[in-house]
Amino acid sequence: MTHGRDLSMSERLARGDRSFSFEFFPPKDEAGEEQLWRAITELEPFGPTFVSVTYGAGGTTRDRTVAITERIARDTSMLPVAHLTCVGHTTDEITSILDDLRAAGVTHVMALRGDPPTGPGTPWTPTEGGLTYANELVALIHERDDMRIGVAAFPEGHVDAADLDTDARVLRAKYDAGAEFAVTDMVLRASDYVGLVERAKAVGADLPIIPGIMPILNLRSMERMVEFSRRQLPQEITDRLSPLAEDPAALRAEGIAIATELCEALLDAGAPGLHFYTLNRSKATREIFANLRITV
Repeated sequence: MTHGRDLSMSERLARGDRSFSFEFFPPKDEAGEEQLWRAITELEPFGPTFVSVTYGAGGTTRDRTVAITERIARDTSMLPVAHLTCVGHTTDEITSILDDLRAAGVTHVMALRGDPPTGPGTPWTPTEGGLTYANELVALIHERDDMRIGVAAFPEGHVDAADLDTDARVLRAKYDAGAEFAVTDMVLRASDYVGLVERAKAVGADLPIIPGIMPILNLRSMERMVEFSRRQLPQEITDRLSPLAEDPAALRAEGIAIATELCEALLDAGAPGLHFYTLNRSKATREIFANLRITV
């Protein structure tokens, strides 16, 4: 399952191999840094197609994101994908960041509008001299010949989209601007992912869409995360987890089982792979891999 880093994401996916990938975030302190690299070291043997490193609100983790992706490119066998947002940057600053990434050996970027600096659900205000939409960021990156581009997709539609059809057309605009693949926000139901893929095909957004997986290890924190994106945890999941609220170990085990079932359903539905939101820890992801019988 190990892949050569000389292939682009679209070439990897076009080969028909299932993509398995992991997402990390820049840590805030030395202890977090140690935890991050422990997770990276423990997950590297699985030969992920790529690993992505997120970007803090308002571009607050710019230097750490570049440093982590540089170290992944330099010291591991994995293909790093750096997140980049429109938030808080002029176009000149974005160009400078891309230059820094390329100099670090990073050739793949996730191009995102990003959440408003004041948080999801608050009004979006573009940075003066910057960009307003993700497709504009994709187009800016696509002007270069040294970067490959991924974008975000939303199984239940972006929170700011007027409706699901509008959301699909936004994905088409990103595809037209030069995006080669998409990774979704965390999928809560396989049927939501299937609907997204169908809508994308209907509008001609002909790019691989990889579903995002977030195992539920703590019910309250997951409910907060879902509410953050103005969604609701499916009733069938709540019904399975609520009776275990006072038994953290049992709830965690059931959360892993639910994530495993979701992964199986997504792969059966034709998903080109799975993207795991690791929260900089490897144990849950490794357990799901074992359940899926994915071999190293």
